Amino acid sequence: MKKTIKNLTLILTLLTLVLFVSCTKNELKDASIWDSATYTEDTTLGEGEKQIVIEIKAEEKTIELTVNTDGKTLGDALLENKIAEGDVTEFGLYIKKVNGISGDYEKDGVYWALYKDGEYLMTGADTTEITSGEHYELVLSK
Repeated sequence: MKKTIKNLTLILTLLTLVLFVSCTKNELKDASIWDSATYTEDTTLGEGEKQIVIEIKAEEKTIELTVNTDGKTLGDALLENKIAEGDVTEFGLYIKKVNGISGDYEKDGVYWALYKDGEYLMTGADTTEITSGEHYELVLSK
């Protein structure tokens, strides 16, 4: 009788452990990088003479931020509206986070690629001058 109770207790404990691990894995799969995002819908930000659109693409989701700014560069607009965070290096602004979503290559293995009207930019955000009506994309890339 004691052996049966011990075996039953062991089986129930193992079953509970398996169920707990399974549930935890499913919860991790359901978690999205967008859970940490500041904006999850199209939004208008800032004040200023110039108006640009910044499209943010990560995973399967895309939002557009309409940004009003007096900044000279894309980097100015991103930083003054707290859309992007990063480090200023000898090469310029290294964007590590956009809209609260991390894209630090050294840490996450992904980075934020910068496009203008669908074409990859060969300049950094802090050296890309902006004019009203322009459209930029920040795409989380591997």
